[in-house]
Amino acid sequence: MAKPRVTITYCYQCQWLLRASWMAQELLSTFAADLDVVMLVPGTGGVFRIEYDGELIWERKRDGGFPDAAALKRLVRDRLDPERGLGHIDRG
Repeated sequence: MAKPRVTITYCYQCQWLLRASWMAQELLSTFAADLDVVMLVPGTGGVFRIEYDGELIWERKRDGGFPDAAALKRLVRDRLDPERGLGHIDRG
C-alpha cells in the first residue's frame, strides 16, 4: 500500500518559504515513517495551501490564515490514522 503525500504550496513572493518548511519539518518529525513525501511547491499570488494525497486540507484564504502545528498534525492524523494518539496535542 502506497504511503500518502503531503504537498505544501506557498507564495514565494510573500516570503512564506520558512513557514512552509517549518510546517513540513513538524509533519516529518511526527509522521516520517508514515508519509511518502512532504513536498514544497513555490507559487505566487498569496497562495498557501496544504494537500493530503491531492485532497485540500488547508487553504489560507478559505480557512482564515495559517494553521498552527497542532492543528496541521491533527488534520494529517485524522486522514492517516484517526485512532493514533498525538500525546499533548490531543490534550490541548
